[in-house]
Amino acid sequence: MDDEEITLRLTRDQAFVLSDWLYQVMFQSDDLEGIVRDRAVWSPIYTISGTLDTTLSEIFMPDYAERLDAAKARLRSDLYGDADGPTASSRDADAAPQAHQIERGTAGNHGETI
Repeated sequence: MDDEEITLRLTRDQAFVLSDWLYQVMFQSDDLEGIVRDRAVWSPIYTISGTLDTTLSEIFMPDYAERLDAAKARLRSDLYGDADGPTASSRDADAAPQAHQIERGTAGNHGETI
């Protein structure tokens, strides 16, 4: 198999929110094993997490929580049209196509390279 590297592009808000979620799943709980049963998947998860941790200055700022809340609100607004849109677990059918495009990288996710 080819070991050619893949570049992922995220906005700074996407990277910040993902970094926080990964930290919560990986280090604040034992959820990673419950979510990702195949340990081979852990390798890219740890790589992504480490890259985010060394790239994002926000994770060391004293107003971390406020910045994280603001980033989440902007992402929800971008995804659903308002900051009070449904959470990922309560998406309605109309939001699913746009969310699927974002997950597949076809909705114009441009931003930070990790």
